Amino acid sequence: MSESLAFAVIGGSGLYAMPGLSNTREEFPDTPFGKPSSPIVLGELAGQRVAFLARHGLGHFISPTEVNYRANIYALKQLGATRIVSISACGSLREDYAPGHIVIPDQLFDFTKDRQRSFFGEGVVAHVGVADPFCPHLSQMTLQAVQKTGAIVHSGGTLITIEGPRFSTKAESQTFRAWGMSIIGMTACPEAFLAREAELCYCTMAHVTDYDVWHVSAEPVTVAMVIETLNHNTAHAQQAVLNLAQSLSAERPCACGSALESALITQPSRIPAETRQKLALLTAKYLS
Repeated sequence: MSESLAFAVIGGSGLYAMPGLSNTREEFPDTPFGKPSSPIVLGELAGQRVAFLARHGLGHFISPTEVNYRANIYALKQLGATRIVSISACGSLREDYAPGHIVIPDQLFDFTKDRQRSFFGEGVVAHVGVADPFCPHLSQMTLQAVQKTGAIVHSGGTLITIEGPRFSTKAESQTFRAWGMSIIGMTACPEAFLAREAELCYCTMAHVTDYDVWHVSAEPVTVAMVIETLNHNTAHAQQAVLNLAQSLSAERPCACGSALESALITQPSRIPAETRQKLALLTAKYLS
């Protein structure tokens, strides 16, 4: 593992680089789960070491279903990340969460179907706790960092993750609203759950780009609409990341760093040597 990073940023639609980094270098890590979506840029921001990864690849050629979430999270862990801030686009399922606003959600609903959701399997079982899927401390620090930008930001709400890459039907959108969902996106799952398995703090800075397709007085969501709003919000996102770098300390006053301590259930003697080696970065401290 490399030296510790203050945090890593995973950029979603419309955010493919992180200006302001100094002393940068690119890493091209390989992992037991394949290669991450893009080269990982390491650098310094406000005196802190940070990393940036483009979730959909440089040029946005990887669909939400095709993102190698396991490789992305594993690679960031390899490089020394202990915290991840996900920046992503989302649709709003609430009148008061308007396009242009930012949401720091506190709950997550997984409605995806075709993704690898865990590092575990192949002879080792772990039941990680995700009752609160976003790190409360990192979420609060990120909320404060966004508030300092002057952007309109909302604390809390449930993010439902759909498979994509298509947008919702009106029937689906109305159903999600009836379920009490607040915002809708395509990438938080399984990313948040893998981060917890890797004992990393994780939060989402969700940029509302549209009202999905439920709002009778608003145009249905389009790619052009998403990109236009994201471009408008890019300055807020970049300033918020800088604010976070200026305020985040090394201490992690949360339970994320020991998430696997009571999650591993397989008897160590039954774990195949190949699997033990594959997952050593995550489990070695519990299986030594």
